[in-house]
Amino acid sequence: MPIDNIGELKSKGNKRGREIVLDVIEETLDKMNYYNIVREITELTGDTLKIKDLRLNLKDFDNIYVIGGGKNSSSMAQALEEILEDKIAGGVVVEKRGCIAQTRHLLRIEGDHPIPGINSVKAAEGILRIMSSVRKEDLLLVCVSGGWTALTSKPPKEISLEDYKAIHELMLKSGMTVEQMNIIRNHISQLGRGKIPILANGATVVGLIAVDEVERKPWGPTVPDSTRFSDAMRILKDFNLLDRTPKSIIGYLKTASPSEETPTDLDYKHRGLRVYNLVVADNVRLCETAQKISSKKIRSHIISTSLRGEARHVGTVIASIANEIEKFSRPFSPPCLIIFGGETTVTIVGESGEGGRNQELALSAAQGIPEDSSIVIASVATDGTDGPTDIAGAIVDSTLIPTALKMGLDVVSELNWHNSSHVFRQTGDAVYAKNTGTNLMDLIVAYIG
Repeated sequence: MPIDNIGELKSKGNKRGREIVLDVIEETLDKMNYYNIVREITELTGDTLKIKDLRLNLKDFDNIYVIGGGKNSSSMAQALEEILEDKIAGGVVVEKRGCIAQTRHLLRIEGDHPIPGINSVKAAEGILRIMSSVRKEDLLLVCVSGGWTALTSKPPKEISLEDYKAIHELMLKSGMTVEQMNIIRNHISQLGRGKIPILANGATVVGLIAVDEVERKPWGPTVPDSTRFSDAMRILKDFNLLDRTPKSIIGYLKTASPSEETPTDLDYKHRGLRVYNLVVADNVRLCETAQKISSKKIRSHIISTSLRGEARHVGTVIASIANEIEKFSRPFSPPCLIIFGGETTVTIVGESGEGGRNQELALSAAQGIPEDSSIVIASVATDGTDGPTDIAGAIVDSTLIPTALKMGLDVVSELNWHNSSHVFRQTGDAVYAKNTGTNLMDLIVAYIG
């Protein structure tokens, strides 16, 4: 069961609404587990390996290597191991600490996330060692999930690890989208976007990519890049971070050799690289799966699969839509579910408490749920970790604010302090989901009875 405390969460408040919402989220997370997805889309018949619509004759390759990086990428690698068995010559997968999927033969390394550290450097070096063994006659399967850039980070020699960590801390508090952060990360990491095929010595490369960005475009270390060092500088300028960014990073972005740029599609063509990038899952499929599951029980509607914005503001909007449905039956008639997918942001200025974007969204939404309302809203990070916490998200209904007040909690102050985890731990409305096996941004489900 992906949700560890589902029984406790169902036992309070609007029990019917909570049961429907939590069951939909749990079944969706199970269906979208990377292991299940890769087993579904991959087939080995004799010497023919089929992944989605790609067919490869394994007789054409001397060796098969598997590398992976990102949260729950080991779930993909585990499935590939079971399918290919002893045909795999070697490989390594880099995970976030706490992910439990186990590989039998592939080396498993834990990196640091969301702030890269020495473990991320060691993980990157592990991948580089495998890359040094790969040859033109080989097949390289690359499992990519959100978190690759932090977990497999190794800065260029011009940038110290301390400076590298400092820029990540600045970005995480800035309110940047993950796409904007990745433009900067990709240009200061030896395993940034598009660099794996360059390091593969001409091998055939297949990327199995779980897209965790709102733009829904394939991304990661096997995908060519169109951004430049100058784009990274522009983003730092746009967020007023130039003066706070370590000088070594500014200097590198300004003076790095063109050979250190992220490779473009034209670079791939000039080198004659054989690269196939396959999207195995994204947030659209996540939301459509949630709708399919929920439609067996209740009318359900996907409102957006590209949700963005400041978490607290988005929470207010979602509560407003739910209220409109409950009071005026528009744009839908209750009872129903409304489903959102995407990834919001939290902008932090100065000191803060403990929380994450999903918890902040839920706490903000709770303030818009009237005491006599049937509305239930849950927001969860599909990888099971919301921000730097051990909480996946939260579920709220009309009982949250009265319960918090009885406990002496000032919800407005806690929200302003970005201290939503404290509130939800006290009220018992935090959602814990440690072993989801997936990472496809966030899923928000609202019930209106």
